[in-house]
Amino acid sequence: MRAAESYEFGELPLSVDRDVFELRRQGQAVSKALGLEGHELVRVVTVLSEVGRDLLGSPGLRVALRAARVDDGPGLFFVADFRWSGARRPGTDTLRAAERLLDLSRHLASDDGHALTVGQRLPSSRNLPERRLDQARAALLGPGDLSMSEELRTQNQQLLRALEESRAQQEELQRLNAELEETNKGVVALYSELSAELEETNTGVVALYAELEDMTRKLRLASEAKTRFWANVSHELRAPVNSVIALARLLLAPDADPLTEDQRQQLALIAGSGSTLLALVEELLDVAKAESGRLEPTPADTDLRTLLHQLRGTLRGLTHEGVRLDIPDVADAPPLVTDEVMLTRVLRNVLSNGLKFTTSGEVRLTVETEDRAGRDWFVFTTTDTGIGIPADQQDRVFEEFYQVLGTHQRGRSGTGLGLPYARRLTAILGGALTLSSAPGEGTSVRVEIPARPQSIGQPPAGGRTAGQRLASLVVVDDDPTFLGLLRPTLDGLADEVTEVTASSRALGVIRERLPDAVLIDLVMPPPDGYALLGALARDPLTASIPVAVLTSTDPSEVDPTRLTHARSVLNKTHLTRERLLLALGLAPTATGSPSPEENETRPESGKTTT
Repeated sequence: MRAAESYEFGELPLSVDRDVFELRRQGQAVSKALGLEGHELVRVVTVLSEVGRDLLGSPGLRVALRAARVDDGPGLFFVADFRWSGARRPGTDTLRAAERLLDLSRHLASDDGHALTVGQRLPSSRNLPERRLDQARAALLGPGDLSMSEELRTQNQQLLRALEESRAQQEELQRLNAELEETNKGVVALYSELSAELEETNTGVVALYAELEDMTRKLRLASEAKTRFWANVSHELRAPVNSVIALARLLLAPDADPLTEDQRQQLALIAGSGSTLLALVEELLDVAKAESGRLEPTPADTDLRTLLHQLRGTLRGLTHEGVRLDIPDVADAPPLVTDEVMLTRVLRNVLSNGLKFTTSGEVRLTVETEDRAGRDWFVFTTTDTGIGIPADQQDRVFEEFYQVLGTHQRGRSGTGLGLPYARRLTAILGGALTLSSAPGEGTSVRVEIPARPQSIGQPPAGGRTAGQRLASLVVVDDDPTFLGLLRPTLDGLADEVTEVTASSRALGVIRERLPDAVLIDLVMPPPDGYALLGALARDPLTASIPVAVLTSTDPSEVDPTRLTHARSVLNKTHLTRERLLLALGLAPTATGSPSPEENETRPESGKTTT
């Protein structure tokens, strides 16, 4: 059977019990010849017998045996086709047994009669070899005489073999169940062990988490204590340093009493050391506040030309012999609104860093503006001809307190805060600081900041026209040293300046004089500056007088909820005439802005009373 789709082995009528035995014999013989054996053979002959007995007596009942392909699927089947007429249908148990035991069971009913097809897939290849077909034909041609006893003996033998196979399978199943039960016991034991270990681990994790939480709380408390310490000592620390610096500058002023050259050098050293000490203290405070997110910029109109002029004068003393400092005189720069103090510290840090490590050549600052997406940006680029920084150290120089070690450090003191501090301040101003360098070729530092923050409030307008001189001004401060240092700054600001050193008398003096503006220190014996501000705000006579707060404490450390009556808060460290004018709403107009050279001159002093 190479190309045929079906091979008929023969047809057998079923009318008496003997025909059923013959069907069983022929079915068994053909199935064996076609390669079925074991359980499959037993299932086939059992189903043939049951179907034959169930349908026996049906009109025209016949069965045809064949090998065929079913539904054009792969492989061949041994098939038995039962056909009969009449209304009789196969029993439900018979159909269920055929469907459960064999691969094929199909019942069709029509007007012409019924057809029941049952079959089993053959284990051979797609096409039966000729020898198996010959064996099947030979089996059908075998002796036809049936012996009931022989047939029963054959069935019993088949049942015994099936029973033995079933018992062997049952024993194998029991063995597998025992192995599975043993495996389950091991799994349960392993699960219990893992659960215990996991519970122990969880207990340790919970304990570790609690310990970490406790350590975090202690660190937070320590950080808060450190912040409170710096806040408490900042006033006491800055006030004397400011006095030292201001007194040294007064003694060094051109109109001061003549000094010998040695005295002038010594005073210059005092002023320089005081400025260095003050800058270091402020940097440490700002770094701590920046880490905690409490360092906020105070944007205001910034005179870039004056800022650069002051930088030029401040850094001139740091220049080594053979090194030229080049800071441009920017006369026509676009308007710049930023925190002037922060920008000054950024530029001073990067420039002083360049001067420190440049022994010959120059340190140059360039200022450019760029338009980025409709916003103006300022770009400050510092280049030097110094020793440079190795590539593997260029990221580490932005770590706090880190310094590149080497012979270049000899005679050059420092804390390692300059560049990290400058980068933090630049980020707070909304910009970025980048560095490029090569050993022996110098260093370039690029500082980029927006010309104006995204959102900024305008400074409060004063009651007078910008640039107009005040008729009277009251200053309330309990530090006579600071008052002495402040007088030159107030020259030309008011016709009459009244100094009050006892805050308990301040409210009466202000009510009596009704000045054009008031400057108040915050930290004073009771009543302090906060209490005095509240009293001025509640009094109808004084509520409309402009008030500016002067404090050695950083403005970010004060309580803003108690400063509602103050126009602004100024740090005593960086007081200038221009900052006071801006704080009181009397900033000079653009056309009347003094030049840096004019700012260095001191107009005639106004009248001062105490």
